[in-house]
Amino acid sequence: MPVNTSNPCNPPTDFNMIKRLCLLLCLLALTPVTAFADKPDTTRPNVIVILCDDLGQGDLGCYNADSKVPMPSADKLAAQGMMFTDAHTPSSVCTPTRYSTLTGQYCWRTRLKKSVLNGWSNSLINKDRPTIASMLKPYGYHSAAVGKWHIGWNWRDTDGNEIDGKQSMDNVDFSRPLALGPHEIGFDHSYLIPASLDMAPYLYLIDSKAEAAPTDTTPGSKRRWSGGGGFWRAGPMQPGFDFYQFLPKTTKAAVAYIDRRAAANKAGDDQPFFLYFPLPAPHTPWMPNKEFQGKTPVGWYGDFVAETDWSLGEIMDALDRNKLAENTIVIFTSDNGSHWPNEQIKEFGHDANNGWRGQKADIHEAGHRVPFVVRWPAVIKPGTVSDQTVCLTDIYATIAEAVGHTLNDNEGEDAISMLPIFKGVDKPIREATVHHSLSGMFAIRKGDWKLILGLGSGGFSRVDKKAAQKAGFEGQLFNLKDDPQETKNLWKEKPEVVKELTELLEKYKVDGRSR
Repeated sequence: MPVNTSNPCNPPTDFNMIKRLCLLLCLLALTPVTAFADKPDTTRPNVIVILCDDLGQGDLGCYNADSKVPMPSADKLAAQGMMFTDAHTPSSVCTPTRYSTLTGQYCWRTRLKKSVLNGWSNSLINKDRPTIASMLKPYGYHSAAVGKWHIGWNWRDTDGNEIDGKQSMDNVDFSRPLALGPHEIGFDHSYLIPASLDMAPYLYLIDSKAEAAPTDTTPGSKRRWSGGGGFWRAGPMQPGFDFYQFLPKTTKAAVAYIDRRAAANKAGDDQPFFLYFPLPAPHTPWMPNKEFQGKTPVGWYGDFVAETDWSLGEIMDALDRNKLAENTIVIFTSDNGSHWPNEQIKEFGHDANNGWRGQKADIHEAGHRVPFVVRWPAVIKPGTVSDQTVCLTDIYATIAEAVGHTLNDNEGEDAISMLPIFKGVDKPIREATVHHSLSGMFAIRKGDWKLILGLGSGGFSRVDKKAAQKAGFEGQLFNLKDDPQETKNLWKEKPEVVKELTELLEKYKVDGRSR
């Protein structure tokens, strides 16, 4: 459609045009309100956040034309909505990003200063910490969490007491509901495993209660990259737990939730929903089902990515079938970059991290620059691309603004609303963004400048730091516009930038917020 370039400050002088405008206004005034009955109420959209596990930006064809992994559902979602080229996770590993996504607060402000939780860890989210689910509750929302949790929860012992930091199943009473889990922080329904699909205990928790006690055990597996299967740790397991079936089962549960909410609304329950769907894939163990095995030339990793895309497609089909797509915000992203080192790039000829330096866990770009695709047909124009810098913490503030909620001082301290970008306002929303690595290394990004407080990767990638140390470097400074591959360290050449960004990061720490 041609763009209207006329100046609204200079009304048309043609008399016939004026008459047509008057006639149009009269017709609009006489039009019954029922003519607009199909227009969705965008003040209360349904919200679905699909958080993949270790999916790289380069896995999606809409980001990487050379991707060897077919992801038709993700590409379709991007064509129907908006894709962000400069989207980042607040951490380059799992638990911190999941915490930050649900709370809008950087995880390094909590007790977790590095690494991740395990399957026995206590909840990282306190009862008084607002989450997206608890924030939406006063606005009439029903909320569900389906998939992989990995933010901790408090188990009970045989006396009904909370177990503090328990690292084994001794004295855990699996017949009791959790003392602190998803339901204590706002969710109405949950269907989850405690942590990653490679961490014990291997069991399903349905509405904060174990489906069955983990009376069986698994000996674990050996790490196998190209041969398939990946790796998982030894530990207690629920009888009949099937690693291959976790993704299909949770996808089925998520689709069933959408169907139930649609049926409830048709029956008169005027309640929008929030579905948090944290996938276990394509994190190890790579467990694609038979129909996906051999579907890609990228081994079982690529096949598991293909099955992840199938899962997204099932969600999209459920929305279409229930006529919910128009006013549902669907966010498809990842908790960090792909665990895909250079050896795998060379072996398979597939760059899961789209050419960015490093991999999952690293402070460099591949650790935290991720795919981020949003569809909201009632608001977002299809096929749009944004180059603005955003962070997964921003999901909290975006949903809040979408429902008319004003953030309090004690919530979403590091979240900035993306809603203006959704509506076509092409200007920066963030002053700066803080990144964090597996080892707890900090980086801060402002505009084109990225400052890393330390040497090396801070994660899985091996980097020889001796030469940099001998040369007198104490940290790393890169200009991402001129040097997107982070190859030229400007730490000593730009001391004024180092000083400015160091002071800004310290301010964010002291203030307890960055917005």
